[in-house]
Amino acid sequence: MIRAILATSRPISWVNTAYPFAAAYLIAGQRLDWLLVLGTLFFLFPYNLLMYGVNDVFDYESDLRNPRKGGVEGAVLSRDAHRTILSACLISSLPFIAVLAIGGTALSNAVLAASVAAVLAYSAPRLRFKERPGLDSLTSAVHFVSPAVYGWVLAGSGLTLTQWCVFGAFLLWGMASHALGAIQDIIPDRAGALGSIATVLGARITLYLVLLAYLLAGAVLLGLSWPAAGAALLAVPYVLNVLPHLAVSDASSGAVNAAWKRFLWINYLCGFLLTMLIIYTTMFA
Repeated sequence: MIRAILATSRPISWVNTAYPFAAAYLIAGQRLDWLLVLGTLFFLFPYNLLMYGVNDVFDYESDLRNPRKGGVEGAVLSRDAHRTILSACLISSLPFIAVLAIGGTALSNAVLAASVAAVLAYSAPRLRFKERPGLDSLTSAVHFVSPAVYGWVLAGSGLTLTQWCVFGAFLLWGMASHALGAIQDIIPDRAGALGSIATVLGARITLYLVLLAYLLAGAVLLGLSWPAAGAALLAVPYVLNVLPHLAVSDASSGAVNAAWKRFLWINYLCGFLLTMLIIYTTMFA
């Protein structure tokens, strides 16, 4: 069961939520303290278990039909494990949320509440934002942007135009990345009677929107002062990743899984380059 819980939390994706929080908190607050440690730990494991655990339980029927599930891209759990997974989500998350709320402000607590609400609304019955085209990509992007916004306001810094540009570009990146992942699941999602931006718009239109969103994310960052504007170049690997699939059709949508697998590793490369840029900007700019 411990192995199942870890698999459900998608360890390969932990950094995608913990890093934005920690980086934003450090840049905004310029300090190391218990809130940084606690928040990083929360967004490292409990937050991901909550996000993906609820998803895996309530997407069980479609995941059974999805050939890419069962590895690093998502666990397929037996029905007997569902109650345990949901319990683990609550037990691991609630203590962190409670202590962070005590140590936070009204604004930071509102951001934290919105972040957790988006995680639950994405997959939970009745709400099921993941089945509402457009809202699915937006909500998924919030999953990754909100930890950064939370880290920024928790550290006590205000949101200037620069931060809005950074978070806006991050949101576009998140929406594009979600839509890219949705394309590869068109066939199993339709078989499981699940809707998504890709099942409604089709593979090719969705992929062109992915390309446009990545380009817009880079363009937004070009508006920053130098050297921060150099972050716009990080959009290039993501653009190059989708170009080979521009002729995709609904029937061949499963082939986009190759782009998705490359995407997982591109995140690590761009994360490293972004870290180097942040260090340079902080120390020398």
